[in-house]
Amino acid sequence: MVVNPGEITTVAPVDGTAQVDGTAQVLAEVLAGVVKTDQVPLDSHFFDDLGANSLVMAQFCARVRKRDDLPQVSMRDVYGHPTIRGLATALAEVPATAPAPARPAEPPPPPGSTARHALCGVLQFLVFAAYCFAAGLATAEGYSWISDADGLLMVYLRSLVLGGALFLALCTLPVVAKWVLVGRWKETEFPVWSLAYVRFWLVKALLHASPMVLFTGNPLYVLYLRALGARIGPGVTVLSHSMPVCTDLLTVGAGTVIRKDALLLGYRAHAGRIRTGPVTLGRDVFVGEKTVLDIGTSIGDGGQLGHSSALYDGAAIPAGERWHGSPARPTDVDHIRVPAARCTPARRAGYALVTLLQTLLVYVPLGIGGVFLVMDLVPALDPLLDPNAKELASAAFYAEALILSVALFLGFVVLGLVTVTVLPRLLNLTLRADRVYPLYGFHYSVQRAIARMTNIKFFKWLCGDSSYIVPYLRSLGYDLSHVEQTGSNFGTEVAHETPYLATVGSGTMVADGLSILNAEYSSTSFRLSRVTIGGQNFLGNHIAYPVGGRTGDNCLLATKVLVPLDGELRQGVGLLGSPPFEIPRTVERDTRFDHFREGDELRRRLSAKNRSNARTMALFLFLRWLHWFLLTLLGFAAVNLYGGRGALGGLLIGAYLMTGLAVTVGYWALVERVITRFRPLQPRLCSIYDPYFWWHERLWKVPDQHLVVFNGTPFKSLVWRLLGVRIGRRVFDDGCYLTERTLVTIGSDTTLGHHSKVQAHSQEDGTFKSDHIVIGDGCTLGTGALVHYGVAMGDGSVLGVDAFLMKGEEMPAGAHWGGNPAVALRRA
Repeated sequence: MVVNPGEITTVAPVDGTAQVDGTAQVLAEVLAGVVKTDQVPLDSHFFDDLGANSLVMAQFCARVRKRDDLPQVSMRDVYGHPTIRGLATALAEVPATAPAPARPAEPPPPPGSTARHALCGVLQFLVFAAYCFAAGLATAEGYSWISDADGLLMVYLRSLVLGGALFLALCTLPVVAKWVLVGRWKETEFPVWSLAYVRFWLVKALLHASPMVLFTGNPLYVLYLRALGARIGPGVTVLSHSMPVCTDLLTVGAGTVIRKDALLLGYRAHAGRIRTGPVTLGRDVFVGEKTVLDIGTSIGDGGQLGHSSALYDGAAIPAGERWHGSPARPTDVDHIRVPAARCTPARRAGYALVTLLQTLLVYVPLGIGGVFLVMDLVPALDPLLDPNAKELASAAFYAEALILSVALFLGFVVLGLVTVTVLPRLLNLTLRADRVYPLYGFHYSVQRAIARMTNIKFFKWLCGDSSYIVPYLRSLGYDLSHVEQTGSNFGTEVAHETPYLATVGSGTMVADGLSILNAEYSSTSFRLSRVTIGGQNFLGNHIAYPVGGRTGDNCLLATKVLVPLDGELRQGVGLLGSPPFEIPRTVERDTRFDHFREGDELRRRLSAKNRSNARTMALFLFLRWLHWFLLTLLGFAAVNLYGGRGALGGLLIGAYLMTGLAVTVGYWALVERVITRFRPLQPRLCSIYDPYFWWHERLWKVPDQHLVVFNGTPFKSLVWRLLGVRIGRRVFDDGCYLTERTLVTIGSDTTLGHHSKVQAHSQEDGTFKSDHIVIGDGCTLGTGALVHYGVAMGDGSVLGVDAFLMKGEEMPAGAHWGGNPAVALRRA
């Protein structure tokens, strides 16, 4: 069965003008109640005349859905027919083929077992503890063996042997665990928190910890997937860092290209259960950026799935066809725009061998031996490492640890800044724009090195959401034209293939999650080209902007929008959805703070915001260092007690790894709660030049990367509760991200899919908005789904993969929605 989302339209015979007028009058009454006015003229434009916005109209749609005497209305209907009369006329028309009925409401999943939930947590904790203690023993014994070496050559050779052994162990352990614990993955279904789930989780956790994740885009990665059971043909290029879990169910034909940030997991978390299923890609297939392929999907030979798109359960792209959108549908756009180049199997094998030798002979020995040499040759470390030098209770021990941590932290910041701004520029001298290069050669290695170095997240996290991100991006190589400084020109998450071919026009503001796709790939070649984003734009969250994007100046690109690659150049409009449709560029509510954005008032408030952002940056540099100092102190204390030698020293190092994670969680949770003054946030509507917004921005600076360790375990809910989320029992979180924790309520037995996001705020141009999000009991968020602010999901409701549930929407209990923007699904 194929499920496709779409607008739900009442199928009834048209009784002429009387019926349209009757429906229009009722719709006008509903809208009047929403906008709190006595009467709504039938020909008034929702946005231009009534001053409504997407949040108001989402509330209107929700009220219409509750009326049995009215047809269902979606946001696409509202934007396509922005008057009451036009909307009523469109809804009354009889389609040539009646649409399928809406998918019936699903019963909520039965309550889970608390005992099984707790037992699963105990088993997962024991597995994690065993992994940490094994790592501790290997570290202690390895350090002891290397420390007995005489001379630099012996240190290198022993580091080579130890590093190679550890690298191979970490790579082979997931493969062995998969074949021993699971065997071959098959289409099946099992409840979370069960013993079958523990095996599933263990294999998934080991895969994510494997160093092979760093080899995406390398033929070695394809060989690794084959060792895990995937059926992959020759000449396949996989650039996605999201490793598939159920690899036996993955089939990829020869010459296929899978772009970065594509999700092909081979499983789905739904209503408290894990369902596995096949994902089948034919020969010469293209899978775009920020895509999701659900289980049971397939793409025929030569098929294409565009960027920011998704295939739902059971969907199939026929051979040779090009599709895009969420859910995907046919298009004429060709996403493979770079000519082929000569790329022989020998070239691929040679590249794989060279990178493997570089890793084993250079990077790993330098990493391990370098740490040993620093610890062994730096005199300042002797008092910290020698158990006979000083007592742990002495002030001198902590003073020297303090000085050392400051030196190391400042060295990391300064050296890191020089590395990301200078070395990539030198490497870029060897590349030329618009020139076709074969894969797996010198130029390909240079491009990958530039992308890795310039996409380091620390400095973007530090400078983002402030005026200081502009000089940083310029230092990387961005062309930002004449910048109209707003204090929030870019968020903290901006990614690119190369910063030297990224142009952003004057006055443009970018939220988080922008990925500039200025590299194009085929199965044998790649090409770097300039990407130009026009001036006076606003870009929402999680947008992939490709080479040749057909948007110009003064555009609003909504969250998760698919940037068009065909048609006329869009200017002065907004774009929403995947595939996109036009919406108003701005509305009255968003312009009420425009007087803060010009003249002396702007200069005064921008100066105040800059000072506030500078204090925030200094504060979090200090907090980062303090966290570094605490972990360093714990590590030196462990080594000082037992010298890092022997089984007892190894066990102590393992205990340090676990204690360090607990300290990290508690430390950053305390930081966040102190910032919020141990009070929940309240919904706000204000300018970005309001001091409240500057305070709110500090919450976005609190690191949360460590939470990935808890994905798929009962401990993730405990951490969310510690951070202020009102969360029920037995919630299964497979990798969800919550932006404003205290504005979110999540019911019991809810399932949060991998890479899903619950975002309780929006920043559009110069306006900041936030509101509560309520997710009921037994709900499901699909892989890659995004829930915006002001949303309420009824008990047992399901939001499909890659769906975008817009602000203010209300999902009825048991409803099944999907798409971008999300609407009720209907059966085929």
